[in-house]
Amino acid sequence: MADTASGCDWTDPTCPVARTIDLVGDRWSLLIVRDAMDGPASFTEFHRRLGIARNILSDRLRRLVDHGILSTAPSGKRHVYELTEAGRDLFTTVVALRQWGERHAFADGEPRSRLVDAEGRSVAELRPRSQDGDPLTTGTTRVERVV
Repeated sequence: MADTASGCDWTDPTCPVARTIDLVGDRWSLLIVRDAMDGPASFTEFHRRLGIARNILSDRLRRLVDHGILSTAPSGKRHVYELTEAGRDLFTTVVALRQWGERHAFADGEPRSRLVDAEGRSVAELRPRSQDGDPLTTGTTRVERVV
């Protein structure tokens, strides 16, 4: 099914997870968003940091701008890419992926970067909670499907 507003073919048009993955779910898009969280960056800076092929970087940046996740702003002779409100809203998602990776993608004692707050303290573990503050799991939630 095509989204007429943006020309997208959604994997599952009623599922927010599927739609989000369609927008930012490939490796390069999420790494670009992650790096953009450090502040505005030029094409050259993204290319240097990520080691991504120029044509792929160009495509991903264009798509992220087209979908309102990044915007461009002039900076001297070039322009820089920066997160929009929608892009900044991905912070929790990136933190959740980071924390999952810390728990499951590294061997004990293997070196890794850390996300810390402004005072240098580790960021608290993200866990979904009910409206009443109770912890939620796959066993205590369900998806209400659109019919």
